[in-house]
Amino acid sequence: MMNMPANYIDINFDFRTDTPPGKDPDALSPTLRSYHKLLWSKHLPNGSLFTLDDTKDNVYLYHQSDLGEFFLSSDSAIHTFSRWASMAHIISQLKEGEAEAFRSIGYTMGGMIVFPANRVDGKNTINGARGFHPLIKDRIDLTMECIRRYYMNEISPLTDVLTRYAEFFGLFHNFQGYIEFFLLQDLVTEDCSAIRFLMPFDDFKTPAVPKTIDSYLSYKDLTIKFINNRNQRILKSVS
Repeated sequence: MMNMPANYIDINFDFRTDTPPGKDPDALSPTLRSYHKLLWSKHLPNGSLFTLDDTKDNVYLYHQSDLGEFFLSSDSAIHTFSRWASMAHIISQLKEGEAEAFRSIGYTMGGMIVFPANRVDGKNTINGARGFHPLIKDRIDLTMECIRRYYMNEISPLTDVLTRYAEFFGLFHNFQGYIEFFLLQDLVTEDCSAIRFLMPFDDFKTPAVPKTIDSYLSYKDLTIKFINNRNQRILKSVS
């Protein structure tokens, strides 16, 4: 990686490979951090330049300007559910190597995103809230539905935590601005009015986690398709 051009992104790079064994790539992969800095240091919908700094002590990525002060961290946008004990009866039915292949592509850049990292009033961050909420379970499509509703002033399971970071979401003006900034177009309809869900969805009444091998395989295939498409968008954005 050291001799690559400054704008080089390897969309096949598995961030676990340059992370200490057993540790979190979101926190400790230097390649992932450099990719986030490169990709999201760019002009906002209003034309202002949003530059990210990776040299501030104990801060993953940092921005301070007239736009405000922002502390960002990486979050694995994709959840494979493949290491959950409660999912073992489903994962055991996969072909050999299938679960690991899913995890590997999930740790490429198309499966990564940034959210504000600073706690507000000691409460959960977006990263924490979307992981712990039983109606979200770290699903990126369900998270985006909550963000879509936030911009539309509609209620969702993540309304409280998203509202705490109103200044961050204000950077992108509206949901379309947010989607286009983070290259998430393959997760929404063309006009950004609706989410392309990775599992059947009925107003957060349907299960957030696959319950059968067929539903898991469908979720896996749609998720991989999204990651591959987003990786191509990422590659094009730096070419």
